[in-house]
Amino acid sequence: MNAVAVAGKAASSIATGKRAERSLRAMVFTLLLLLCMLVGFVVLTTLLVDVLQKGIGHLNREFLTNLDSRIASRAGIYPALLGSLWLMGLTAAISFPLGIGAAVYLEEFAPRNRFTAFLEVNIANLAAVPSIIYGLLGLAVFVRAMEMGRSILAGAMTLTLLILPVVIVASREALRAVPDYIRHGAYAVGATQWQTVWRQTLPAALPGTMTGMILGLSRAIGETAPLITLGALTYVNFAPTGPLDRFTAMPIQIFNWVSRPQSEYQQVAAAGIILLLAVLLTMNAVAIFLRNRYERKW
Repeated sequence: MNAVAVAGKAASSIATGKRAERSLRAMVFTLLLLLCMLVGFVVLTTLLVDVLQKGIGHLNREFLTNLDSRIASRAGIYPALLGSLWLMGLTAAISFPLGIGAAVYLEEFAPRNRFTAFLEVNIANLAAVPSIIYGLLGLAVFVRAMEMGRSILAGAMTLTLLILPVVIVASREALRAVPDYIRHGAYAVGATQWQTVWRQTLPAALPGTMTGMILGLSRAIGETAPLITLGALTYVNFAPTGPLDRFTAMPIQIFNWVSRPQSEYQQVAAAGIILLLAVLLTMNAVAIFLRNRYERKW
């Protein structure tokens, strides 16, 4: 009996030691994650404070309505602001139906074979392709082959290619998350597969697809490399009025100001960064509002 008791105590002490070791490892891992978060937060806060200090004084009505100028005090962001709004509007209008349509086909209608598996792998890989590659593709296809010129429409089509893999992947995950009993219930009352998708599955998955659009447009609004490759202008003294006009965008305009040697343009660039962040947050807020509205509905 004494030997059995001693063995039991030894096993218990070993188990207790292993639990303590696991708890210590978990605590260390948690502290490392917290440290990483704090480093990122501190760096982001420092950058935001620096930008606000430099640019908040230059952010006024003249800055929003003036054209670009060789004189820093007269430089405005109006053409770049309109160009970015045109780009984001057209990109959203093109990528949303294409992305959701591709996701619905792959998830609900496509047969499970090697071809669809090949498509899925390539869509996932396209999400990691550098943006400059899409710029070269847009230059070859939209600007030259389709003769769209260096226009807003060509830029929007290029940005659509850039964000389409993200939209498709997010939309497929949203469709996959819809419970099967919703589909089975629709089939039980005589609905066809298309009716089930259009009236039941797709509305239930819409919040997740909106999340994909938020991620995609958030990436697209800050892109510079593909637009420069297409031939977007760095100095613009006119405001675009249609999708076939030449254009610039806020990231390109900010890059142009930062690259100038005059110190006054650093403040102008900081004001442009603040405006770009404001447009991004406003766009995301609208998308999040629509997503939450459909979540409450369904």
